[in-house]
Amino acid sequence: MKVIQTSGKRKKAIARATIKPGKGLVRVNKRPVQILSPELARQKILEPIVMAGDKIKKLDIEVNVQGGGIMGQADATRTAIARGIVAYLESKELESLYKERDRTLLASDPRRKMPKKPMGRGARKKRQKSYR
Repeated sequence: MKVIQTSGKRKKAIARATIKPGKGLVRVNKRPVQILSPELARQKILEPIVMAGDKIKKLDIEVNVQGGGIMGQADATRTAIARGIVAYLESKELESLYKERDRTLLASDPRRKMPKKPMGRGARKKRQKSYR
């Protein structure tokens, strides 16, 4: 029995996906993906599955994701799923299809939150000066 384990990251979110032969179930944190909300996050997660089509009808996908916010978790999950599908099927054409559609399906997004700077309220915002 072939089992593939992959991971995906986005900001503080880390997703670990396990792909194995089965009935075509997709679960995120032990919940079916069909009941996830919000709708936009669910669509993002299902994007690599929809693009793969009938090739993955007999694969079970189990994802554990933690950290970050809702959309960060969704992006990390879709990266982990896409990497796992490509590794399981060993398909170069599917890999090129994913890269052509959106590079972050296979490559994690390296952007992180900028650190707060002195004399400011955040990374970029500064206190106003009243003189001059």
